[in-house]
Amino acid sequence: MSSESEPRQPSPDFRPHRVVVLALDGLLPFELGIPHRIFGRPKDARGRHLYEVVTCSVRPPGPVQTDADFAIQVDHGPEALATADTVIIPASYELGPVFEEGVLTEELSAALAHLRPGTRIASICTGVYVLAAAGRLDGRPATTHWADADRFQRLFPRIKVDADVLFIDDGDVLTSAGVAAGIDLCLHMVRRDHGTAIANDVARRTVVPPHRDGGQAQYIHRPVPDPQQSSTTNARAWALGRLQEPIQLRDMADQEAMSVRTFTRRFREEVGISPGQWLTQQRVERARHLLESTDLSVDQVAREAGFGTAQSMRQHLQAVLGVTPTTYRRTFRRTAAGVRVA
Repeated sequence: MSSESEPRQPSPDFRPHRVVVLALDGLLPFELGIPHRIFGRPKDARGRHLYEVVTCSVRPPGPVQTDADFAIQVDHGPEALATADTVIIPASYELGPVFEEGVLTEELSAALAHLRPGTRIASICTGVYVLAAAGRLDGRPATTHWADADRFQRLFPRIKVDADVLFIDDGDVLTSAGVAAGIDLCLHMVRRDHGTAIANDVARRTVVPPHRDGGQAQYIHRPVPDPQQSSTTNARAWALGRLQEPIQLRDMADQEAMSVRTFTRRFREEVGISPGQWLTQQRVERARHLLESTDLSVDQVAREAGFGTAQSMRQHLQAVLGVTPTTYRRTFRRTAAGVRVA
């Protein structure tokens, strides 16, 4: 067996990746819990957590009010931000001048000053206002809840706001749309750190879809499909069973006895993206799985995933993941061999 497939030996100086969640007054309890649930699952083969998740406030330890009828007790102050590898800022409904004027409060500015250079930072929903007011998004792409996107763009004209996507990964800064999109964002970070197998296990134990691509549209201004009309479910199942084969749009439409035009419209209503985009997503996911879990050559993976040639697969993986198939396998084949999910 090649050295690429050998499991990485445990490091004697093992340290879990520290995720610090910044709890602000007016936070949404659901969104505060997302990072703890997603990053609290993965463990290595020796049972050690791959992530350590802690919650901090902009003030010394004490209560933080939520948008519900209760407060939460936070045991860490802003100095915890200095220890973070990743910082996540969930939504808050009491951002004050951050939301109204686009400027940080002295308290919040002092807290963010603790961040070390190179810290990965992410926001869920309106938590993006904090990143924007801190100048972290100037000239960069970002997203937020669709209902807030227009206002956010007016307040921060230097940011490239995309209201149509679930999340945006811009390297060291990531932003997501509202509520459940925060789950997609956190799963994406696990996938980015440790590969699809680990992220899929976390999703399965959390009972959520294992993967919704960041470019998938938010569910905005779309009519709910009439349940008495035909669905595209059978066509998707049919396509998933033969991804390695050439699949035409006409073939998928035939599975539902629809015209191509009707099928395409119905597919967009149900899935949020076009059939072609969906097929590419599924083939990328199949390729990632095969690269992580098999010894198939890159050419064989390309054929099994339906890309036809290694060059085609390389182009698609480079566009989606920013790495070549060989680099992806080298990175995630090793980490997946030594990781499990509790």
